[in-house]
Amino acid sequence: MRVIRALSAALLTLGLGAAPAAADASPSPSQDTSAAPTRAGTSFRTATEFEQGQRATASGSTGDYLYWSFPADTGQRPTVTAKVKLPDTHAPQTWQIDVYDGLRRRQACQYEAQTRTAAADAASVELACALRTVRAWSEPWANDPLPGTYYVRLTVTGVAASDLGLPVDSEVRVDSKDIGGSAAVDGSLAEPLVPGIATRSGSGSGDEEESSAVLAGLEPEDGWASGWWSDRWVWTAVGGVLAALAGVAGYALTRGSGRPSGVPPAA
Repeated sequence: MRVIRALSAALLTLGLGAAPAAADASPSPSQDTSAAPTRAGTSFRTATEFEQGQRATASGSTGDYLYWSFPADTGQRPTVTAKVKLPDTHAPQTWQIDVYDGLRRRQACQYEAQTRTAAADAASVELACALRTVRAWSEPWANDPLPGTYYVRLTVTGVAASDLGLPVDSEVRVDSKDIGGSAAVDGSLAEPLVPGIATRSGSGSGDEEESSAVLAGLEPEDGWASGWWSDRWVWTAVGGVLAALAGVAGYALTRGSGRPSGVPPAA
């Protein structure tokens, strides 16, 4: 029984120690709206960077391609939402939001409506795209989301010729849910898929010319995850302790007095 009590105490200590770590792993998106961008790019190379939790805004014309970019790390499940304020008078319009990863591969939306048609004279249209969970590693032939820069493209796909060029205002926001160890994989990328990461990791002299070649400057608040640690290790340890505890308890319950019944004790 002393062994059982010792294992129980160890399990309790492990659980109390793991709880703060799990709480700290939850994402805390920045709410600093003062630094949020107020413009959008017109291509992948000129995409405007913004952090998760910020609300990026931009003014443009109907028919323009609007591009933004944001960082997403291992274990996150980003959801991109967009709202377009339409002109006072217009014909029915169909708007669409697309999300691309650092390799510029279009990522499928798990759910939400990434394409919607606004009725004539509707004040606005809202779009959303919930991506799959970002993985630390994937096969080269797969199209899984990987850590790095993600691009958002907002445009109108169906519009009357008379509405082309009309002014519109747009808002884009990204929020992520931390999935945790359930999405962990055995492997990691050498570097996140960020434009200019090869130049950044290869420059050791700090020359101004080399630093200006870096195309993306945003990354998660705590840096990019290494890919080897997740709360799956905690639950694996908890499972091992529970298995050991169950084995000791089963032995203690089934071993009996150690002497077959009906056999008198030795004199």
